[in-house]
Amino acid sequence: MARRAACAAALAAVVLAHPGAPAAGAADEPGGSPSAPPSVFGFPDPAADFETLSDFRLGRAVFRQFWTPAGEGPAHFDGLGPLYNARSCESCHVGDGRGRPPGDGAGGGDALTMIVKLAWPDRDAARAMVPDPVYGAQLQDRAIAGHAAEGRVAVTWTGETFAFADGEEAHMRRPDFTIAAPAYGPIAPGLVVSARIAPPLVGLGLVQRIAEADIIAGADPDDRDGDGISGRAAIVTSEHGALALGRFGWKASQPTVAGQIAAALSADMGVSSEPRPAGHGDCTPSQRRCRAAPDGNSAEFENLEAPPAILKWLVRYTENLAVPPRQDPADAGVGQGEAIFAAIGCGACHRPEFSTRPDPDQPHLGGRRVAPYSDFLLHDMGEGLDDGFAEAGAAAGEWRTAPLWAIGLTGEVNGNLAFLHDGRARSLTEAIVWHGGEARAARDAFAGLAGADRGRLLSFLGSL
Repeated sequence: MARRAACAAALAAVVLAHPGAPAAGAADEPGGSPSAPPSVFGFPDPAADFETLSDFRLGRAVFRQFWTPAGEGPAHFDGLGPLYNARSCESCHVGDGRGRPPGDGAGGGDALTMIVKLAWPDRDAARAMVPDPVYGAQLQDRAIAGHAAEGRVAVTWTGETFAFADGEEAHMRRPDFTIAAPAYGPIAPGLVVSARIAPPLVGLGLVQRIAEADIIAGADPDDRDGDGISGRAAIVTSEHGALALGRFGWKASQPTVAGQIAAALSADMGVSSEPRPAGHGDCTPSQRRCRAAPDGNSAEFENLEAPPAILKWLVRYTENLAVPPRQDPADAGVGQGEAIFAAIGCGACHRPEFSTRPDPDQPHLGGRRVAPYSDFLLHDMGEGLDDGFAEAGAAAGEWRTAPLWAIGLTGEVNGNLAFLHDGRARSLTEAIVWHGGEARAARDAFAGLAGADRGRLLSFLGSL
C-alpha cells in the first residue's frame, strides 16, 4: 500500500506540473489543458468536499491528457494503441457532452466521437454475440506509426418522413454504417456493426448511488400490469467478475463507473488498467504485429499503463460532474409540457425521480433526491432501432432508457445535436418519433397532439 501511495503522489505531481500536453500530431483532436474554462457540463458537484475536489481536478487533467505510444513520451502517459479510436477521453466526450456520427458538425467526415462495435451472432445463445476473430470487438480507425488502422467508418443516410395528426411532418434519416478500407482483410458478409456516439457524462456518480433494489423494483419483464411496458433489469458481469445490475452504457452493459472507464480506456485508446490489464487493447491474435508491439505496462506503475491512481482520478472526475440546474422551471409552458409528458406515458420509462443511497466514501452524493428521467432498465424499442447487435444480455432491439436530465443544454455544450445511440436524430422531435416497441403508444400519443402541445412538451424537455 505504501508503494501504491507513493506512486499516486508521484503521478499527481507530474499531472499538476505538466497537464494536458498533447502528443505530436494530435492537433486533429479536440482537447485542452485543465486550466481551460469548463463547459456547462464540466463543473464539479457543488457539495463536493476539498479532498473530492482535489481528485476531481487531477481527474480532469487526466481526462484531457493526450496519451503517447509506448516509449515516445513521458512514462506516466504512454502506451497508446497500437490501434485506437482517440488519444484522450476528452477527444470523444468533448465538453463532457455527447458525440455525433460522421458527417455531422465541424469535424466533417470523421468518426472521432463515435465508436463502432463488431460481432457475430452466437448460435448457442439467443442474446450472445462474439467478437470478430480478426477485427475484434470494436473497430479502431486510428493507429500509431508503423501500424495500419483497421478501417474507416462510413455511413449512408436514407430519408424518411413521419406525418403528425395535424398534417405537420418530421423529416428523418435512417443510417447504414459500414466499414470502408479494411486493412486486415475483407470484412466477411454478415458481420454485425453497431454505431454508438459518446454519451454525455453528467450525473454518473448519482446514478451509481441509486440502490439496485429501487431500479429492479420498476422492472416488469412479463408486463403483468398490462400497460405495454416491460422494462427488464440488465444483470451483467462487473469488472471484478461478479454479477451486478448494469446501469451505464447504451445497453446498460456496465454496472459501475470504474468498469465503464476501464472498458473505454482499453477499447478506445488501447490503454491498460487494473480491470483490463492487456497492454494491446482490442488487438486480436490475428493482428500479430499489434500484439508484439511494445506497450506502456511498467513495473513503476504496477505493470499497467493507467495505474489505480489514474483510474481513481478519472472515476472521481466523472462521478462528480454536476447536473446543471433546470432552466425556467416556473415557466407556464414548461409546466404544461411536463403535464403532457406524464399524461401521454413518457414517464413510464423516463422515471422522474429516485433517491441515492448513503455513501460513506462520498457522502455528498448520497441521501439525495435526483431527477434523471430514466428507469435505467432495458426496453424493446421496436424494429426501427433494432440494429441486430445483442450485448451483455440485452437483445438487439433493447436499449437502456436514456436519462433526460440536462438534455436541453445539449447544443450549448459542444453543438452536437445528435440523439439516440447512433446520433441519427437531429432534434428531440426526431428522437421521439423513432420510438417504437414498448414506446409506440407514447410516440403515437405525441404524434396525435396539436402542434402547440407538442411545442409545450418540447419546451419541458428543453428545461431539463
